[in-house]
Amino acid sequence: MTETRLLLLGPEAEAQAGRLEASGYTALRSLTEARPDPDLVLLAAAEAGVIGELRRRYGEVPILLAVEADSVEGRVRCLSAGADDFWLPDQGASDLLMRLRLQLDLRRRSGVPSPLLQVADLSLNPSSRQVKRGTRPVALTAREYQLLLLLLERQGTVVSREQILRQVWNDERGMASNVIEVYVRYLRQKLEQEGERRLIHTIRGQGYCLSAGMPPMAGA
Repeated sequence: MTETRLLLLGPEAEAQAGRLEASGYTALRSLTEARPDPDLVLLAAAEAGVIGELRRRYGEVPILLAVEADSVEGRVRCLSAGADDFWLPDQGASDLLMRLRLQLDLRRRSGVPSPLLQVADLSLNPSSRQVKRGTRPVALTAREYQLLLLLLERQGTVVSREQILRQVWNDERGMASNVIEVYVRYLRQKLEQEGERRLIHTIRGQGYCLSAGMPPMAGA
């Protein structure tokens, strides 16, 4: 089994090295030690502005950015900067380890050849994790991708909030109650960025449905 290497950037990330190594990861503390490869994950406890430079240097390796609190503002700051997910330094290693497992699971699944998922002009390739609206590539964070994948796999049917929490967030406790609405909004903004028609519909009191047409009882 290939060993996952974690590049720790910033004092708060470096402080987790002992627990991460005890959990089987290899902790790196220097940019010169970390070459871009499929077994690298970046943990950054720094300003969001550094994410762009890290992307240029390391490409599409998963990046987790430390935020002070699990808030809508914190998520927006993190995801808008281009990180794949956030982690909470004040929650200790347990929160971080859970988020690492999520990223590694997404990466593992993306390596298994799967048929193209498509509805209208939206397509998702599970093998490459490439999402397109027509010919336009759509860049998604890991959590946005997982939510869209679930909706595409069940296109034309209503997916309840409980199903989404169970399969996308693993029933994380203490999560903000509006997290699903926040991520649906993120997806809609990206999928409709150039005025494309809406595909993700709110079914009031039930959940969400991804459909080429307006499903019965669909709301905004």
